[in-house]
Order: sequence, then structure tokens, then C-alpha cells
Amino acid sequence: MAEEKIPMTVLGKRMLDEELKRLMTVDRPAVIKAIEIARGHGDLSENADYSAAKERQGFIEGRIQDINGKLARAQIIDPATIKSEKVVFGATVVLSEQDTGKKITYQIVGVDEADVKIGKVGITSPIARALIGKSEGDEVVVHAPKGQILYDVIEVRYV
Repeated sequence: MAEEKIPMTVLGKRMLDEELKRLMTVDRPAVIKAIEIARGHGDLSENADYSAAKERQGFIEGRIQDINGKLARAQIIDPATIKSEKVVFGATVVLSEQDTGKKITYQIVGVDEADVKIGKVGITSPIARALIGKSEGDEVVVHAPKGQILYDVIEVRYV
């Protein structure tokens, strides 16, 4: 069975590349050094520094494998090249909440690059799933934890 592709924007791929580089050139060597220093402190069975360093090493190695796997399955999408009237991955969508008239802007991005605080929602989030396939002028119903929220799609753009 073919592995599922992981959609991500060009920026999302760059962020993963930078994290991987930092893990391999800074964090991994630092934790190896910390393990060597802790080993020098004697009895490893009661050595908290050694245990903490080994745990950190396990986390770093796991994250390196995770990123390598994601990059291997990455489907890089440049939103600026998309020509669509409908909302698809990479779209920046301006919404108006029907109850309050409050405007909000979201870009639909890969799961690893999602950050609601800066308006980036992951492709698997309830809001992104509700928006996919919609066009300007459409009504969107989002099933949020606090109940249904109704939005109007004001603008769809690809930047």
C-alpha cells in the first residue's frame, strides 16, 4: 500500500527542514555531550542527569525520524500557483461570522504548520474541513466544541 502524501506549503517544508537541521547539528551533539558528562559522574542507576539526557536523546532521535518520514511523504504545494474559485489546500479565506459580523481570515495549511493564533488552520481541523469546496458567497457551518458557528465566505485567495 502506497504511503499517504502529507500536504504542506513551501513555508511548512522550510520550517521542517530548519528544525531537522537544528536537531542534527545542535541538539543531537549537545545531548551526546551531556550524556558523556553525566557518565563521568559515576553510578548510572541513580544519576538523574544521565537519565534526563538519555530521555532527551530519545525525544530528539524520535523527532528526527518523524520529520524525515514527513519530508519523504511531503507533497509540497505553493498556494500562489493555485487557480481555483473554490477553497482547496493552501487557500486564504476571509470569513464573516453571521452572529457578530466579525471578520476572520484563515489559511488552510499542513497539520505541522497550523497555528490558529496567526490564522493558519490545519487541513484536518473542523474549520478547514467545513471550508473545503466552498466559494465566495457560500455559507459555512463549522461544528466547533462550543456548538455550531455560521460563517459567510467573503473572499478566497491564493498567495
